Amino acid sequence: MESTIIGEFDTRRGAELAVEHVVQECGVPRGDVFVQPVGNANTVGTQPSGSDVKAAPTPEGRQKLEGPIEVSVDFHGDAPEKIADALRSVGAKTVRTR
Repeated sequence: MESTIIGEFDTRRGAELAVEHVVQECGVPRGDVFVQPVGNANTVGTQPSGSDVKAAPTPEGRQKLEGPIEVSVDFHGDAPEKIADALRSVGAKTVRTR
């Protein structure tokens, strides 16, 4: 069964962890996993984490916190709930299937 499973994350770190979980634990090919901002803004999420927390010398150098990050997985299997659970386990705010 083919579907796209989408998780929304507050931090870039959460999105990156989701990619690793889906690829390593669920066996999804890396080419079937995509990371992008939810809206049009260039953003690292809605909350700082990891290297985003470090203060930049000027306001212009700080990371933009202008919206959530989306991880979408093109899934070609019989158990999409395994992918959804993997996204939730690393902090997805919402998970939906398209």
